[in-house]
Amino acid sequence: MKNWMEQFKSSANEMKQVSTISVAGLLVAISVVLTFFKLALTQTLQVSFAFLPIAGGGMLFGPVVGGVIGAVSDVAGFVIRPSGPFFPGFTISAIATGVIYGMLLYRKQVTVKRVVMVSVLNTVLVNWLLNTVWLSLMYGNGFIVLLGARIIKNIIMFPIDTVLLYSLLKLFERFRFMNKAKGNGSF
Repeated sequence: MKNWMEQFKSSANEMKQVSTISVAGLLVAISVVLTFFKLALTQTLQVSFAFLPIAGGGMLFGPVVGGVIGAVSDVAGFVIRPSGPFFPGFTISAIATGVIYGMLLYRKQVTVKRVVMVSVLNTVLVNWLLNTVWLSLMYGNGFIVLLGARIIKNIIMFPIDTVLLYSLLKLFERFRFMNKAKGNGSF
């Protein structure tokens, strides 16, 4: 528990650096652009890769900055291009995504095992549980009815999401180590 508190404190301190804010802004912009390319399968089922920059921000700057990137991405994406009613639950899901990736990847080596573990955790907690609850509340459909289709979609997308996430995080890790070798801040 103490280690997680230190992670949150260190991540909050990252927000004081201009380089962190700049990179976080770029990650927000990329996430918003990726939401434009989501594939809506049904009203309650869609495929999107907008989580990738949020995960990258969590990995680079920790759970606090990851959560902020998630929140700003969700709200900015809705303001720029609304695709249905605004529901704050999805903002909570985006924050949770950034926090989960930040807690499990911040200042840690990117390994296949770690990426699979964090992908499973995010899939179960955010995609299956939280997002299904929000959709159930929004559209009045039963939780179990929505959950079945969402589980199938996420099982199909899991290997694709995980490979893309691992590739992106390895690239971010390379940049993080290159900047540390040059002596440039934390990123």
